[in-house]
Amino acid sequence: MPSSNAQKDAFTNRQNGAAFSPIATLAAELLDAIPEPEASLDDSQLSDATLYPSAALGVNADPEEAALEAKEINRYLLAKSLFDCREYDRCAAVFLPDSTLSGVVTAKEPNNTTPKGKGKGKATATNPRSRTSAGESLPQISQRSLFLALYAKYLSGEKSKDEDAEMVMGPQDIGTCINKQLLIVSRILESWFEQRRTDDSDEIEGSQGWLEYLYGMVLAKEKNDELALYWLVRSVHLCPMNWGCWLEMTALISRVEDLNRIMPRLPQNIVSFMFHIHTSLELYQHDANLANSLDQLLNIFPTSSFLLTCDALLSYHAKDLVAAEQHFSRILSLHPRRLDSLDHYSNILYVMNSRPKLAFLAHLCSSVDKFRPESCVVIGNYYSLLSLHEKAVQYFRRALMLDRSCLSAWTLMGHEYVELKNTHAAIESYRRAVDVNRRDYRAWYGLGQTYEVLEMHAYALWYYKKAAGLRPWDGKMWMAVGSCLQRMGRNQDGIKALKRALLAESYYETDNSAGVVGMPGSFRGMHMDPEILLQIASMYDAIGEEEDAKAYMEMCVAQEDGGGAGEGGQLGESIAIHNDEPGGDVSDDEQEQRGGRGDGGGGTGVTAATSKARMWLARWAMRAEDYGTANRLATELCQDGVEVEDAKALIREIRSRMEATGTRLPD
Repeated sequence: MPSSNAQKDAFTNRQNGAAFSPIATLAAELLDAIPEPEASLDDSQLSDATLYPSAALGVNADPEEAALEAKEINRYLLAKSLFDCREYDRCAAVFLPDSTLSGVVTAKEPNNTTPKGKGKGKATATNPRSRTSAGESLPQISQRSLFLALYAKYLSGEKSKDEDAEMVMGPQDIGTCINKQLLIVSRILESWFEQRRTDDSDEIEGSQGWLEYLYGMVLAKEKNDELALYWLVRSVHLCPMNWGCWLEMTALISRVEDLNRIMPRLPQNIVSFMFHIHTSLELYQHDANLANSLDQLLNIFPTSSFLLTCDALLSYHAKDLVAAEQHFSRILSLHPRRLDSLDHYSNILYVMNSRPKLAFLAHLCSSVDKFRPESCVVIGNYYSLLSLHEKAVQYFRRALMLDRSCLSAWTLMGHEYVELKNTHAAIESYRRAVDVNRRDYRAWYGLGQTYEVLEMHAYALWYYKKAAGLRPWDGKMWMAVGSCLQRMGRNQDGIKALKRALLAESYYETDNSAGVVGMPGSFRGMHMDPEILLQIASMYDAIGEEEDAKAYMEMCVAQEDGGGAGEGGQLGESIAIHNDEPGGDVSDDEQEQRGGRGDGGGGTGVTAATSKARMWLARWAMRAEDYGTANRLATELCQDGVEVEDAKALIREIRSRMEATGTRLPD
């Protein structure tokens, strides 16, 4: 039964020392999210407790391991108690005293001549000369106890690394502190694998997957990503319910192509299904297949906070902020004391300028646990919305003191330093965010913006391209690339980038209006950003291609009344939703002011960009001696209230030329 397996996995994760990680939490949450079957009160089987044995009390299926676990149960309980108290060195010393550790490291020292690289783990693991000494050095303990001791040693190194680090963004905080226990842990694991490896294959005899998982973590810390992925894949085949192992694999996958390449190598079960969804969201994917997969899982686990959060992030990545906010609001009502992923919720409320809701969320997080990194990020976002940037930086620093791998804190602190005009600190914050997660397009984009402020356009272009590569269907990324190319005088390349921006905007328009993501074929029938159209037209004008410039200027003006959109009403409704804070109706006068000449069909109304395009078209008509068109466009500019003085001057010039040539305006 699924519930029985989930019980066993939740308990096994807890037994193996996963108390302070998301591993046991997720298994327990999924177990709780499975709807309980309704049983009749007169069911005679309910009185027979033997029919419902506790999956948590099962013994190890391997007789040899079960005998070792029974023999060392007293020491294991002591070590587990020390682990729960976060006394990691004492926990490790119960099974691996310092004398044993030094013996293993010394035995492995002569054979560790392979330089660090892609094949390091395999080269050392298949060296037969160390097998005898390794067998004499390693104590005879169960895999469960060995994992607990080595994992405690690993966490001890992580704790020391954080303690050795200087104050966040201080003068000595250059991010070079390392975990000094990685070498010891990797040597012991290599010795254990060599001792258990069969001669005719690469299989590890009797392994249960936990030590492979730990070895993959160590290799990932050493930046040996390919080999780490190899061992993590082996681990999930042996222990597929170890969610922590799946998370480690997610951290090593940086492209969708890598995810598609590794999926056939994974076991096919419900956890790999969840892994594919989670990793796709980490890669900012949001297609219809992903939504369907998520709906299937929600049918099995309808109240799972993890899956509901994935659903909210799916809408967030698709730029449907209203739907994402509604999803997070529902999660908050179901799990009011759950702080996970609330930093994303605060980002959504910040972008929507929803100050009351963000204030409520900050107060809630502070009352639940003010010393969680997520709470500090939420409070920092609230102060940033109030334009109290120094106070926001203080809370983002506090989040990083609690967890230096908090990606949101690094990125958002960079944004705050940009607001404070501290470009050096902003660049350092963004760089640290990229070190934590190279998939974070916001940090790459922030680096591009900061270097653009410094007028270092070549650097800015490189970072913008990295951001656009991570978010190829985000028009904002390509617009930044195009603008940077324009400033560098590369107008042809800039035009190509801005056309990609238009294509990206049409992609999101298709996604949000129809609910299906498809490859957009053309711009026809889509809403387009007047700013992008004006910029493309200006670049065409700069290189002397006036006909193309005129075509894009006309497209820009047409956006006032939804001139390129066949389904403008839908976007008009979307804008009405996004403009509300309490909600409410919009009067006809207000609608007319917002829409300009638009008739409510979804146009942008009069904007600075459309007015500049209309002025350019009026002057172009003057050069072509089409005085009627020029006069009409200039008169419209006077009515718009934008570029009024220039428009009046143009009308006077038109009339003087017409008087000089003796022509009259058409009736």
